[in-house]
This record gives sequence, structure tokens and C-alpha cells, in this order.
Amino acid sequence: MPNCLSKAPLQPLTLPWLHTAGIEAAILRLDLIDPLISGNKWFKLRHHLDQAHAAGALGLISLGGNHSNHLHALAAAGKRFGFRTAGLLRGHPQDTPTVRDLQALGMELHWLGYGAYRSRHEPGFWAPWQARYPGWHCIPEGGGGLAGAKGCALIVEQAQAQLPTLGWPDFDAWWLAAGTGTTLAGLVLAEAGRRAVHGALAVPMDHGVPQAVAELAGAHGYQLHDACRGGFAKLDDELLAFIDTTEQQTGVPLEALYTGKALMALRDQVQAGLFVPGTRLVFVHTGGLQGRRGYL
Repeated sequence: MPNCLSKAPLQPLTLPWLHTAGIEAAILRLDLIDPLISGNKWFKLRHHLDQAHAAGALGLISLGGNHSNHLHALAAAGKRFGFRTAGLLRGHPQDTPTVRDLQALGMELHWLGYGAYRSRHEPGFWAPWQARYPGWHCIPEGGGGLAGAKGCALIVEQAQAQLPTLGWPDFDAWWLAAGTGTTLAGLVLAEAGRRAVHGALAVPMDHGVPQAVAELAGAHGYQLHDACRGGFAKLDDELLAFIDTTEQQTGVPLEALYTGKALMALRDQVQAGLFVPGTRLVFVHTGGLQGRRGYL
């Protein structure tokens, strides 16, 4: 499957709290690679799309919520690359901007309720859907699994290639939001111990991300930080004020569920002294800006 999307620009990230701590940072703008197949979702889908194409699959099936960035990217990729798509959604039918986009992009929607959605990791979950859509390619929630993680190796390559534009010979560590842990695991695999990878958990620790990352990438080369602020999709006035101020200071749009929480967690760790002065960090903007419509 050809990569016909734009490369993500690597831009200086200048913020007062970084300057005070003597930290240099840059932001990898995955949100700018495509208007619809945006952010880390494209990288996680790359190998899944290759596998579907090689198998001659007629369509793609995956799971997500009613504001899902993953399903939004999948529906757009299906339309662009000639696959039919079906989405298995958490909960009961709702009318959201994301759901309307999914329908406009031709995705068939199935609302599973909450109990059936919780069974998505159980053996046999996919059997009835494979019977309903024979020959279609099934993709784990969020584009997860080893195929999704390996697709994220290109994120490392894109950042590495642009270091000369910053005047950096190298950098020390990555910082990014973690929802399923797939992108984090992909960076760990690609780095193979060269640079530290820091994941800001946008979901509670008991949602299985530590286990998922360990299964995909082993137990070393990364560190997880709590950034969920009380739960997945939990927003508060302090977080929203931080995002508003940061957008004014940088001109970079953020969304609250992932990139906003991750950047706020980075600020807290920088101010707590996690990094020594002179450290160079790359912060990954994982996209997901379409999801802002769900809470603005």
C-alpha cells in the first residue's frame, strides 16, 4: 500500500516552562500528514492495509467509540484505498460529528452496547463478524497488535531525517500520549534502546496498557507516566486552561484527551526535575483533532 500522505514536520516547541528548565524540545506534527487519515492512526494502519491488500480482502472491520479517531481514519483510508469498512461501536446509537463522518465515508455501523463491547478481547469475538463479512480483514481496537506497532517505525525515521533542520545532531528521548500503547510500543521497537521513550497514559493504569506494551516491546526502553487526570476522557478546568494557554503560546492546536494531557504531564515532570538541563526531547502530536468536536 503506497504511502501517499505528507511527511510530518518537526518543529521547535518553545514554552516558558521548558526554557526555565533548560530543556530543548521539538514537536512532531503527525496531525498535519493528512486532513482525514491523521496522526498516529495512519502509521498504525499501514501494515494492516498492506495485509488486507495482499489477501485480496474486500473490506476492513474494527472497533471504537462514538468519537473514535481510529474509526475515523479507518473509514477515510477505506474510501481512499478501495476497501469497504464496518465499525463495531461501544455503547448505543448516538449522533456525534464523528459518527456522521463515518456514515458519510460509507462505513457500516454496528452498535454493540457495553457488555458485548467488553468481550472484544475474548476468544471467538471475531467469529460472527467474520461469518457476516467473509474475507474481510479484522483490525484490533485502535489499530493495535504487532502490525500496528511495526507501522510506527516510520515515525522514528521521519523525526530522525529532520534533525538537521533544528540544528540537532541527535536527541535524548521521546514523549507521547498512550491510549492503547501501540504507538509507544512501536517507537520502543524501532529505537531498540537508543533513546528513552516516555508514554503519558491517557487511560487509567488498569486498562491494560502496561501489559500490552510489554507483550509487544518487552519490559525495557520506556517509562509510563499517569496523565489520565482521573479517567479516560475526563476533562477539567485546569487542563482546558493549560491547552488554551499553550495554543496561544505555540500556535499548535491540541485536543484534550491525548495530546493536551500528554503535554501537561510533560510540564509536570519537567518541573519536578525528571530531565536534566540540556536534554533534547521530541514530543509527538498524535493528531485526533477531529475528536475535539465531541467536547467543544
